[in-house]
Amino acid sequence: MFRDPLVKEILMDITNDGESSVPIIECIINGKTFDEEIAEETDIRLNTVRKILYKLHDAGVANYKRSRDPETNWYIYSWKFEEDKISEIISKKFEKYSEDIEKSLEYEEGNMFFICKANGHRYLFEEASENNFVCPECQNTLEYQDNSTIIQELKHMLKTNQKS
Repeated sequence: MFRDPLVKEILMDITNDGESSVPIIECIINGKTFDEEIAEETDIRLNTVRKILYKLHDAGVANYKRSRDPETNWYIYSWKFEEDKISEIISKKFEKYSEDIEKSLEYEEGNMFFICKANGHRYLFEEASENNFVCPECQNTLEYQDNSTIIQELKHMLKTNQKS
């Protein structure tokens, strides 16, 4: 599961702790349940392990059960990775991605664009006409931009994303 690049990306985004969270995530996925056990196996400070586990918990990807250690009378936490939540997060991510593509497609289809060849800035027709089709930054002439390839690419992306 963690080998899947999308799953890894999502978990790394959740922990927001770079590569240092990888061994901790691998431990909990592989069934290590206690934070102290994970810290010992990974040689990562217990506070760091707990911080990452709590981030996973806040995202709903990990849960814990709290109990008392009979010897020390301290609370101990038994952690469990929630695989189902990852599927839900991936689905939401694809939905958001599809919505963003649809908005971009609507924007591209609903507008006419002019571009400055000198600096690459792109202007809507209204803005270009207000400036007499002259780039407000460098004074070069703005040229019509055929955005049909952008529209086709967005349609392709939308179609590909809906198949996933």
